Amino acid sequence: MTLIVWITEAHWTACVDAARARRAAREPVTLLHVTDEEVTAAAHGAFAGLLGRGHRPGEDPARRLEREAAEAAAALLERAAQRLGGPVRRLARTGRTEDEVLAALSGPDSENVLVCARDGDRSRPGPHTLAPPTRFVVDHAPCPVLLVW
Repeated sequence: MTLIVWITEAHWTACVDAARARRAAREPVTLLHVTDEEVTAAAHGAFAGLLGRGHRPGEDPARRLEREAAEAAAALLERAAQRLGGPVRRLARTGRTEDEVLAALSGPDSENVLVCARDGDRSRPGPHTLAPPTRFVVDHAPCPVLLVW
């Protein structure tokens, strides 16, 4: 069985701590971070549209955002790996968040367990304690899901 720990900037410590408590000896762990492509697409659209007049193509701010997002994801995966301890696989993906998480779960190992955080409105119980991408993943995950606060 492989623990796949979906880490986000806001909730990574809770997910890593839950995985560490749940992890059996020598059980493989994959730390997964997804950078949503929506931000860079918006930056590129603004540059190409209103802000792009008279600028060279090499000045597209989306390129800088992509580099910075990749660096931030790598740093977060490194901090999470250090907190978890032991050997881990790091997986950084870019795309529509829910699609990328589900793609990571549908690998050749059918014995996955996903660890993810409740990331919605914590002020009242109910379905809104999951943000829409997380709700989609929980509803469509092909494996057991461990939700943490």
